[in-house]
Amino acid sequence: MNVTSFENPNSLETPERFDPSGDSPLADVMTSARLLRAYLTEARFESLRMFRVLGFSLPFLFLPVALYLLFGVVLFGDAVRNDPSTGKFLFAAFAVFGVMGPGMFGFGATIATEREQGLLTLKRALPAPAGSYLLAKLLMTMLFALITMATMISAALLLGHLPLTFAQCARVTAINILGSLPFCAIGLFIGTRASGKAAIAFVNLIYVPMMHVSGLFYPLPKFLRTISPLWPSYHLQQLVFAALGMTFYGKSAVHLAVLGGVTVFLTALSIRRLARVG
Repeated sequence: MNVTSFENPNSLETPERFDPSGDSPLADVMTSARLLRAYLTEARFESLRMFRVLGFSLPFLFLPVALYLLFGVVLFGDAVRNDPSTGKFLFAAFAVFGVMGPGMFGFGATIATEREQGLLTLKRALPAPAGSYLLAKLLMTMLFALITMATMISAALLLGHLPLTFAQCARVTAINILGSLPFCAIGLFIGTRASGKAAIAFVNLIYVPMMHVSGLFYPLPKFLRTISPLWPSYHLQQLVFAALGMTFYGKSAVHLAVLGGVTVFLTALSIRRLARVG
């Protein structure tokens, strides 16, 4: 130990690991490859965790396709075969329904609970990359959306006998995976403000009316059609209609702008809340 370091604290050299020159062998510990692996590892374990929570994974992975088969094949199979547009409408409705839930509940309920348990405080103390916690939940939601779309398309082609082309399937899948982002933002906004017990109630207060008032499953009366564009699910469904070659309302650019605006605005408010309050 250098004695002069005790006599003059200012003479202490910067430890090698904090060498700002970048010449230190430890300065490049987090290379781009290791950083990417850290993000993917966090996302992998978050996805595995949510898959193992059967109360979360089973409803969101199997309920959309089960309801689609019930209404599109068992109950109204003859009508769908005689009128393919009816089948596409049901397919679009349950596909959008399938990507709404994982984002709203996966962010809203879990973040609120983990905030109360102090997990977010622990995450800040861990040597994890910035944003890996939220990015892991986002990738988990997109994975759930991908699996939902795979099961929905398989059921539509094999059992629903819908005349879907490969291009239509690819477009709808991409739209719905990216379309899950505004619902993640809604869940994140709730999760950063509500308690663990109240978060599920608040999510349901938005989730259930959104399914019905946005006209997701059936045509609405005229006085309700005026407020249906207030809901993100309405705009996502119109984009899916466009991808399927169906008649849709409004312009695609407007629908994209609304979904993007909801995502950016609510995410910014939520991150600001997490940074200030935790």
